[in-house]
Amino acid sequence: MPPLLPPELNSLLEARDHDPFRWLGRHPSTADRVVVRALLPDTASVEIVEAKAAMSRVGQTDLFEWQGPALAVPVRYQLRTVRGDGSVSQVFDPYCFGPQLDDGQISAFNGGHHNAAHRFLGSHAWEADGITGMRFAVWAPNAGRVSVVGDFNRWDGCCHPMRIRGGTGVWELFIPGLTEGLYKYEIRNRHAGDLRLKTDPFAREFELRPATASRFRPATPFQWQDDAWLRERRASDWLRAPLSIYEVHFGSWRRHPDGRSLTYREAADALVPYVKALGFTHVEFLPLTEFPLDESWGYQPVGYFAPTSRYGSPDDLRYLIDACHRGGLGVILDWVPGHFPRDSHGLADFDGSPLFEYGDPQKGSHPDWGTLIFNFDRQEVRSFLLSSARFWLEEFHVDGLRVDAVASMLYLDYSRKPGQWYPNVHGGNENLEAVHFLRELNTMTHRDFPGTVTIAEESTAWPGVSRPVDTGGLGFSMKWNMGWMHDTLKYLQMDPVHRKHHHDLLTFGPVYAFSENFLLPLSHDEVVHLKGSLLGKMPGDDWQRFANLRLAFVFQWTYPGRKLLFMGGELAQPWEWNHRESLPWHLIDDRRHRGMHRLVGDLNRLYTSTPALHEMDFDGRGFHWLRWDDADNSTLSFVRRADLAAVVVALNFTPVPRPGYRLGVPQAGLWQEVLNSDSRFYGGSDLGNPGLHQAEAVPAMGQPWSLVVTLPPLAGVVLAPAP
Repeated sequence: MPPLLPPELNSLLEARDHDPFRWLGRHPSTADRVVVRALLPDTASVEIVEAKAAMSRVGQTDLFEWQGPALAVPVRYQLRTVRGDGSVSQVFDPYCFGPQLDDGQISAFNGGHHNAAHRFLGSHAWEADGITGMRFAVWAPNAGRVSVVGDFNRWDGCCHPMRIRGGTGVWELFIPGLTEGLYKYEIRNRHAGDLRLKTDPFAREFELRPATASRFRPATPFQWQDDAWLRERRASDWLRAPLSIYEVHFGSWRRHPDGRSLTYREAADALVPYVKALGFTHVEFLPLTEFPLDESWGYQPVGYFAPTSRYGSPDDLRYLIDACHRGGLGVILDWVPGHFPRDSHGLADFDGSPLFEYGDPQKGSHPDWGTLIFNFDRQEVRSFLLSSARFWLEEFHVDGLRVDAVASMLYLDYSRKPGQWYPNVHGGNENLEAVHFLRELNTMTHRDFPGTVTIAEESTAWPGVSRPVDTGGLGFSMKWNMGWMHDTLKYLQMDPVHRKHHHDLLTFGPVYAFSENFLLPLSHDEVVHLKGSLLGKMPGDDWQRFANLRLAFVFQWTYPGRKLLFMGGELAQPWEWNHRESLPWHLIDDRRHRGMHRLVGDLNRLYTSTPALHEMDFDGRGFHWLRWDDADNSTLSFVRRADLAAVVVALNFTPVPRPGYRLGVPQAGLWQEVLNSDSRFYGGSDLGNPGLHQAEAVPAMGQPWSLVVTLPPLAGVVLAPAP
């Protein structure tokens, strides 16, 4: 090995050397002799344990060196160091180990084909030649030098510079003896020379904010107890199964008496029985991927492989999900692959250059949110995001991903004015790379995790969002029906006297209701940013506001499409949601709010137990208007069908009761009212249709039989054949 010349020495000592393994560790100097070098800041003396040989300090530097017979020092050797403060340690030298990463894994990651890159990138407990420690690996192709820094080396970038794996951009280092601690990567840009201190993009755990370090610790297998749930999920047909989602912001659903948020484990004891008792089939969490800013509600994540430490450890979250599954609840996680924040410790300018984001600000900067947009054209970025999706589905057993802000991913001109964007190679405004990524995501999910779902929050008329990839679609299981949500709320906010002039807001929806697999959302987006609460949107006095909201829920639960309700809606929360406060649980003591709570539970139970209300949500044969054109009276009536059953729904959007209303029904026999939102049990006036009703052979509304019923004021009724 050539002697260490001053330029190389300075480069090594100043932590600028691109390949520290050239100089550090054990190297042959002649045929039968070796030189051993170690760079050890704040060290008084060093001894090679196996050779019983002291190393000499090189000048006044932190570099130590020993030369001697090759046989005296084995390939794997330990260093006994005495620090400046007198403390002593004995560990294997990290620089006596060869590369640990598999070339094929790196190649697949570089090629955009690796959807489990978290298994080799990031920090992992590792054993090399029988010696245990931690292996670190990170992708930083524009770095001149990368070091692992942490509480184990005084955050000193000179202590543990990493090995570069050729031209792959991947750096790695095995550090023997490490078991648990905090760490980051210190990255020197090879062009500008500036230093950046970054959290690990593949970290499994972070410090509690506002601290920003990544955390490593031994992996302990979690003892899942949801095998029966997973078996049933694999065998399920999500196209025909009911799906009713309770959307939750974890930090504000319920707070501890001392004011703090519940932990994941505490929520398992409180949230699971509550949601189950309300009859929902799934709970959906606003993003739990680690994020720095509370006010972002998780939609600006930095940790794509780490649950936020606000509420506990990764295993604590697994415990909650396992409890959901054992309690019969599915779990959907909001996931944000479209953009990420500019926080200096995160993904932005990761190695001193635009790496995870597009370099061109016309593609890489989001004009509305001030965030950065992932570079979907970069193979490694696609591997990163696909791996994140797999990670949550595989290691946390989540039952689905709700993909945020899909429209912002699909369109190059999203929220941009002319001159702020440029077309794709075909002259269009589609982000072709993002389209490719989304298809890969959905193909992987449906192939490898049968029974799980992907749900697109997509607000435009992009065709085939929820159609299979092999037919030209994006491949999502479902898409949010934003048109239904906007039209319905706009209509309901009007004074009933004006509704007859806007009847088409409710009747237009079925024209496109089966063009996609739609989910009907009344989500957190509708109760923030000065929009008020759902109850607060309703017109009229207190009685009318509650009646209008009950009617809205009946319309949502009986209309074609899966269901989603943000927490607090079931309580008829009177004011806008505040992420810093608990839901107003005291409202349940009020008769009107308790009635709303009871109605949501009964709607869920009716929906899940009635095939006609869910089996053909995505099939036009499952819905048929009875009367859609009664604008003067602001009523709607329709049939919902399954293969062998049907129910009839009638809705009155005015405060005027409609007695003697002849309602067409599709079959003869006895019918009964199975739900009435005006029931006294829900806080209504209790006007309705008790008992059994014989269908008359009087054609009405295109049906051969009919019933004469009363439509209560501002209410919906559901009628079904008597068993």
